[in-house]
Amino acid sequence: RAGEKRLKFYQRRVYRKKKGSSNRKKAINKLARQHLKISRQRVGEACAKRIEHAKRLARCVIRSNDLVAYVRAACRRQDLRVKNLVKNHCLAKSINDAGWYQFRKWLEHFGQKFGRVTVAVNPAYTSQNCSECGEVVKKSLSTRTHVCKCGCKLGRDHNAAVNILKRALGTVGHTGTWIIDPNAMPRFAHHASQTGDLASTVFGSGQKQQTESMSEESPLL
Repeated sequence: RAGEKRLKFYQRRVYRKKKGSSNRKKAINKLARQHLKISRQRVGEACAKRIEHAKRLARCVIRSNDLVAYVRAACRRQDLRVKNLVKNHCLAKSINDAGWYQFRKWLEHFGQKFGRVTVAVNPAYTSQNCSECGEVVKKSLSTRTHVCKCGCKLGRDHNAAVNILKRALGTVGHTGTWIIDPNAMPRFAHHASQTGDLASTVFGSGQKQQTESMSEESPLL
């Protein structure tokens, strides 16, 4: 983002110069060089650092959990389209820089390598449905607290995380019982979902012992 601030500075200098003047040509050349610098940063060293960070984070997540659930697109064809991750266009560049695609790929790779179960969950209504009773509680992106008539009151991210975990456990055929303390946040990493919410990846939340039998019976996904 610092490079883009510099870019705006050069753009203003171009606009202030008289058209056809030599000073305007010089300003245009400096602006072009700044554009080139930013583009090289995105595909060069900065990109390599993002990939390495995604790799280390994914490895840590997989080694610390028996089951890892993350959201996917509702339609397989649209799966992992970065432009669909957020509704706010101002966040598009930041999401693109974060390396979401690399992170998911490393999750799947290390899941197979270390014998962990990874589950891609449909994100539809994970933030709208109540994790206690299943009632649909509509809320805007600015509403960060989930409040249901059944008495359930959780953070929006917390509620979505519980729903994602439930769907993941249902997908792999888990038949045991599991309890999530509503007063304690489950262990999950934040991913942008299709609706722009920031609560998409759930990690176990006390599932270490309860998923041992499940891991033996279910194939890696």
